[in-house]
Amino acid sequence: MRTTPQTAPRATGAGGGATVALILATVAFAVNFWAWALLSPLGPAYQELLRLSPGEVSILVAVPVIVGSLGRIVLGGLTDRYGGRAVFAVTSLLGVAPVVFLAFAENYPALLTGGFLLGMTGATFAIGVPYVNAWYPPERRGLALGIFGMGNIGTAISGFATPWLADAYGRRVPFFVVAAALVVVGVVFWVVGRNAPGTRPAAEPFTTRFLAAARLRVTRELAAMYALTFGGFVAFGVYLPLYLKAGYGLTAPDAAARAAGFVVLATLARPAGGWLADRLGGRPVLAVALAVVTACAVVVAFTPALPLATAAFLAMAAALGVGNGAVFALLGRMVPGPMVGSATGVVGAAGGLGGFLPPIVMGLIYQATGSYAIGLMLLATVAAAAFVYCRFALGAKEPKEGIA
Repeated sequence: MRTTPQTAPRATGAGGGATVALILATVAFAVNFWAWALLSPLGPAYQELLRLSPGEVSILVAVPVIVGSLGRIVLGGLTDRYGGRAVFAVTSLLGVAPVVFLAFAENYPALLTGGFLLGMTGATFAIGVPYVNAWYPPERRGLALGIFGMGNIGTAISGFATPWLADAYGRRVPFFVVAAALVVVGVVFWVVGRNAPGTRPAAEPFTTRFLAAARLRVTRELAAMYALTFGGFVAFGVYLPLYLKAGYGLTAPDAAARAAGFVVLATLARPAGGWLADRLGGRPVLAVALAVVTACAVVVAFTPALPLATAAFLAMAAALGVGNGAVFALLGRMVPGPMVGSATGVVGAAGGLGGFLPPIVMGLIYQATGSYAIGLMLLATVAAAAFVYCRFALGAKEPKEGIA
C-alpha cells in the first residue's frame, strides 16, 4: 500500500510555534538521555558495593543501550500514529518509574531489571525527529534536526553531574533529580506542546509502516551511515578514556575530561552539519565528514605525540557530529512525511547498536594484541568504504526542496 505523504506547512518553520516545539523537544531529549545514561557513571560504585565482576558491570551498562536502540523502532512507529506531543509526554512520565525503582535497587537482578526498563528513555530520539521535522520546511530541516540532536548532551551531563550528586548527597539523589526533571518535561510537553499544523496520523498498522520504511533504499543506507557516525561518537565517548590511559599514561580524571571534550564537540557540531546540509546538500557534507574520520583514524592508530592525537580526535569528533547532522537532514528531505518516524526508528536503532559493538571489538583486539592500532585501522577502512559509497552510490538524487 502506498503511503500518502503528509503535508507540513512551509510557513510553520518561521513561526513561534516551531521554535517552541524545537526547544521543548531538545530539552526533553536531553533530560531523557540523562536518565538513559544514569547507570554508566555509577558503574564503579555498583561494582564496589555489590562486588561485581567487570563482565557484570559491562552487561549492566549495556542493557539500557540495547533496549534504547531497539526501542526507537517502536517509539518511531507510535509517533507516526499518535503524534510527537502525546508520545514524548507519556514516555517521559513513564520513564520516572524505572528511575525511582533504580534509586532503591540493592541487588544485581534489580539493577538489570531497572536498566532494561530505563532503555525506553534512550529511545526518545525517534520521537523528536519526526516531531521537529513536521514543523519545518525542507530547506530548514537540517539545522532544526541538528539543534534537536544536541539533546544527546544529556549523556555528558550525566557523566559530570551523576557521580557528583551521588558523592555529595548520596547515591539515590541523582535518581530523584532525574525523576523530577522527567515529570517536569512530561507535564510541560503535554500542556504546552503541539503537533505541527496540518500533520495527519498514519492510518496503516505499525508492521505495515515499519516494513515500508525499512524497504526504502535510503532508510537502509542512512541506517548504515548513522551506525558509523553516531556509533563512532558513542564508542569513543565510552572507550576514549581507556585508550588515552593505555597509550599515553594519562590519569583517569585527565582522560575522562578529554573524552568529555570529544563528546561535547561532536554534539555541538550536529547543528553545523544540518546547516551545511541545508545549503550544500547532505551527500557532499556527509562524504567530507567520512573522509575526515578516515584520515584521523589512520593518524591516531599510530599513537602519535599527544598534541597531534588530541588534534586528530577533536577533528574526528567534529566530523562525526557533522555527519550525524547530515544524515538526518537527508532523512528529513528524502523520506515521505508519514514514514519519518518509522524510518527514524530504523536509522536510530542502527546508530545505537553501532555504538554498542565497537567498544567490544576494540577490547577484544587490545586483549589479543596489546594495541589499539588494528581496531583503529578497521575504523579507517570502514569509514573509507562509507565515503566511497556516499560519494558515488548513496540513494537517488537528493531533492532540492525535499519531500513534504
